[in-house]
Amino acid sequence: MTTIHNLGFPRIGARRELKFALESYWKGASSRDELTALGAQLRQRHWQDQAGLDLVPVGDFSFYDQVLDMSFLLGNLPERVQGFHGDVLDNYFRVARGRSAQGTEDHSACCGGVAAGEMTKWFDTNYHYIVPEFNAATPFKLDAARLLAQLAEAQAQGVKAKPVIIGPVTYLAIGKAKDGSNKLALLERLLPVYAELLDTLAGQGVEWVQIDEPILVTELDADWQHAFNTAYHQLKACRVKLLLATYFGQLQENAYLAANLPVAGLHVDAINDREGVQPLINLLPTHKVLSLGVINGRNIWKTDLNATLDWLEPLAERLGERLWIAPSCSLLHVPVDLASEKKLDPEVKSWLAFALQKLDELRVLGKALRDGRDAVKAELAANAAALAARRASPRVHNPAVQAAVARSAAGLGRRESAYAQRAAKQAALLKLPAYPTTTIGSFPQTAEIRHARSEFKAGRLDYPGYQAAMRAEIARCVREQEALGLDVLVHGEAERNDMVEYFGEQLDGYAFSQFGWVQSYGSRCVKPPILFGDISRPQPMTVEWITYAQSLTAKPVKGMLTGPVTLLNWSFVRDDQPRSASCKQLALAIREEVLDLERAGVHVIQIDEAALREGLPLRKAQWPEYLDWAVESFRITANGVRDETQIHTHMCYSEFNDIIASIAGMDADVITIETSRSDMELLDAFDSFQYPNEIGPGVYDIHSPNIPTQERIVQLMQKAAERIPAARLWINPDCGLKTRQWAEVIPALSEMVAAAKTLRACMA
Repeated sequence: MTTIHNLGFPRIGARRELKFALESYWKGASSRDELTALGAQLRQRHWQDQAGLDLVPVGDFSFYDQVLDMSFLLGNLPERVQGFHGDVLDNYFRVARGRSAQGTEDHSACCGGVAAGEMTKWFDTNYHYIVPEFNAATPFKLDAARLLAQLAEAQAQGVKAKPVIIGPVTYLAIGKAKDGSNKLALLERLLPVYAELLDTLAGQGVEWVQIDEPILVTELDADWQHAFNTAYHQLKACRVKLLLATYFGQLQENAYLAANLPVAGLHVDAINDREGVQPLINLLPTHKVLSLGVINGRNIWKTDLNATLDWLEPLAERLGERLWIAPSCSLLHVPVDLASEKKLDPEVKSWLAFALQKLDELRVLGKALRDGRDAVKAELAANAAALAARRASPRVHNPAVQAAVARSAAGLGRRESAYAQRAAKQAALLKLPAYPTTTIGSFPQTAEIRHARSEFKAGRLDYPGYQAAMRAEIARCVREQEALGLDVLVHGEAERNDMVEYFGEQLDGYAFSQFGWVQSYGSRCVKPPILFGDISRPQPMTVEWITYAQSLTAKPVKGMLTGPVTLLNWSFVRDDQPRSASCKQLALAIREEVLDLERAGVHVIQIDEAALREGLPLRKAQWPEYLDWAVESFRITANGVRDETQIHTHMCYSEFNDIIASIAGMDADVITIETSRSDMELLDAFDSFQYPNEIGPGVYDIHSPNIPTQERIVQLMQKAAERIPAARLWINPDCGLKTRQWAEVIPALSEMVAAAKTLRACMA
């Protein structure tokens, strides 16, 4: 009998219930009891949704992110939060966002808060986690109360519980030693806490524990490989069975290591590593379970169930009860329920599967393996028909787009002149001061903005009314920036729901869900558009709004666009052609918008590539291929303009030091990056790499409600000036201000402008 199980379930709720509960609690509008009760309701519902599985994950629910949960479970709290009053949840939110809820802080916290933990991407996903912090003396002490409480809830509801935790080697690997010490030296101190946790779970009647070690799909040196052997040989005495779970990539040279670790079972991502499964079976001891991730946990297209069974049935015959099947990874990365989509294009909808539908696919596969295909004959026939319809649909393939790609010339991505010549012309045109100030693009999305957009989409507000409402918000945004004294303005993006969705809605080849939300971090959710076909731009998308903003001021206003790589990486992308092919189609479409903005008199154009790095393969050996087509796609988009037009790009919440040469190869005139949470650590790359163009290191963390001080911003910029000539430095926040309130934005930007004036005075 093949075991079917799940690795993790979306925690936000089908209607983003968790998001709204968190934000209400943080504002002081609801109580902690209400927040925790909502969490319990979501867990109960999600366990019911997974009924029929042989094992169900427990501990995958989180009030912010699972890595932060693991830090608290291990007692690894930054020193800066340990002196605060309040309980564990207060400190949890302080690490996550700089402060807890209104009304729970003492005087010092409410007046300034604390530095939030550094945030970065979870492997190659758009999900963010709070980076664990270490030093040579970091202590660990078990606090399993949260996990044990969820386990007790699940057991009381009759759930066949499989607790989920992050493994010790991955936990150390994804953290940062703040003092430069060797993280691996902490393993000896960490493992007894893991052993205590596993024995505690055994005492609660747990048979299987899923221990996630995705770092196994990356290139590991001998020390880290040895760490795996050390860790799991020490944990093998624990009284639970361990299912060691890897995902997001291929084991490759780590296959022998993974197969021979002393654990009861191994989960591998058979979506990304199907070719590696047969060799792995040959390496795997005959007593071990092999769990195969056969449903794509990262994308939303239906699984080819017949083809999957063709592949699985011989394996099931060979492995018998040792074969388990599951999604490739946690379903955290896909929306909850396709059945909620009443407005989605019916044809496109018939090709899709969200989290609940993926579990249905898993159940069909499990029943077919147990009882034969005839037991699920109708389900298999319906699946085959949907896949055939998608392959034959004329909406997927557009000959005109394919012809435009074929016609595109090899030199399309080259600027007319080198940066030095362009910079001189741009300086003469823009006449900016030293340390020019700007923002990343978006300003607060107020209740009024959201209401006008909702009314317009519902047909209760006509376009002239909507246009007037958006123009009023743009005018307000321009006035506020002029009053603050910013040098390069933005229009504020009032008309945009999301930096990817907004553009996808205006490009042919995209479709859109109504409730297809996925968690990005904490309460922040995104609704990725569905890239199902060839991409083209029917008409200009932003020119009207940008030119209106420019008409209100003599200062330059940036045209704001999302770049092709980010549009690709933050969409659910078709799986019937290489991602590079879709990216080039996007590049040609956005290039048309860039040229239209320039023709309309816009002299500064920002093309955001926030997701460039997260598209990197997890193995460095595969980076060059990706970076070649990703950088070329950006250059195709950006580099058709005249020398006088200044091109900006923005990147956030990723480690860039190891791809700095490729970033320089993008040849943007100005790049803005997130550096505030890392205390300018992201600029370490400039110690050895002479970055040729201008750069704006983000000087304050927009994801925290804390207001930066002028002194702190000056300090950060002085650090930056040690690496990059002051003449090539800009001052800006680390990301867009969409999620903040005007009451936070105005004082924060005031401090930023004041810091720029101080820095200019120091140059005089």
